[in-house]
Amino acid sequence: MSAVPTTIGAQVAAVPTVVRDCSPSDAARWDAFVTQCPGATFFHRFGWQRIIKDEFRHATHYLLAERGGAMVGVLPLAEIRSRLFGNSLVSMPFGVYGGPAATGPDVADALIEAAAHRARRLDVDYLELRNRGAHRPDWPRQDLYVTFRREIAADNDENLQGIPRKQRAMVRKGIKNGLVGVVDTSADRFFDLYADNMHRHGSPPFARRYFERLRDEFGGDCEILTILDRAGVPVSSVLSFYFRDEVLPYYAGDSLAARDLAANDFKYWDLMRRASDRGIRCFDYGRSKRGTGSFDFKKNWGFDAEPLNYEYLLLRRQNVPQNNPANPRYRALIAIWRRLPRTVANAMGPFIVRNLA
Repeated sequence: MSAVPTTIGAQVAAVPTVVRDCSPSDAARWDAFVTQCPGATFFHRFGWQRIIKDEFRHATHYLLAERGGAMVGVLPLAEIRSRLFGNSLVSMPFGVYGGPAATGPDVADALIEAAAHRARRLDVDYLELRNRGAHRPDWPRQDLYVTFRREIAADNDENLQGIPRKQRAMVRKGIKNGLVGVVDTSADRFFDLYADNMHRHGSPPFARRYFERLRDEFGGDCEILTILDRAGVPVSSVLSFYFRDEVLPYYAGDSLAARDLAANDFKYWDLMRRASDRGIRCFDYGRSKRGTGSFDFKKNWGFDAEPLNYEYLLLRRQNVPQNNPANPRYRALIAIWRRLPRTVANAMGPFIVRNLA
């Protein structure tokens, strides 16, 4: 993409905002900006560009905005071309947050205008921005998703008391059952629990190597916590992302035995406790769909739902896409997937899930 000078308002007319494609040599500057920009998230980190290109073979379009030579905004995008779900330009696929991260609304507007231009040039069906806050209220919006975030204290007794009584009792049950958490150095135990859980729910899994790649790319900011029973058998596991002073449990899996042991509640308590001990002050319980068990579980932990502002520029379709398990058209496919042998599901899953984004 050639540089696009954009002047918005008299105050920036003398120093225009220029939006251009990010090059590999810009990666360090990009991440430095993301680290200090309040509107940025873990999914704005440049490492996702390498993962999306290498692991999923999707073209990426990482746009950066500069003013007077200084970086003032970024917008990561990936082009998803799917025979199953159509063609799209998304910020960010495989992430729950995205959209522009910028020093001001004028810069965000410049980035969105450049993204819209790119979407039209690529002739995709739609442009999707997975924002936390609204940028284009006049665009159609997906109101299915919410996120759950809450401040955590430095004192773990205070954090435990902050969990509502019923769920706090489940945490204590897990402690009484002798559960212990261990930070794993490989994704093996996590993947076995995750893939089994996905199969039971009728969803295709990512490949094992994807999780290893996340760990390689993000280092200590990508951590796997596995819960063991008294006999040392893994019963629950979670892969979490750390960003600034936040922890985001993102991928998880449980065995059938986990429910009776209260392993799921114990897992998130142990993660919260460990995060607090390392100075983390925000627990981001992540995205859930309204009306699901995941939504209710997080509400029961005392977290308030925060609507996500997923905004769409519809170009070659009339309606906001509904590429999620809540769509009735996918229920039959979910039932079929559950009946597949797990080895077959694990082998086929990565080829399907790369299109779900």
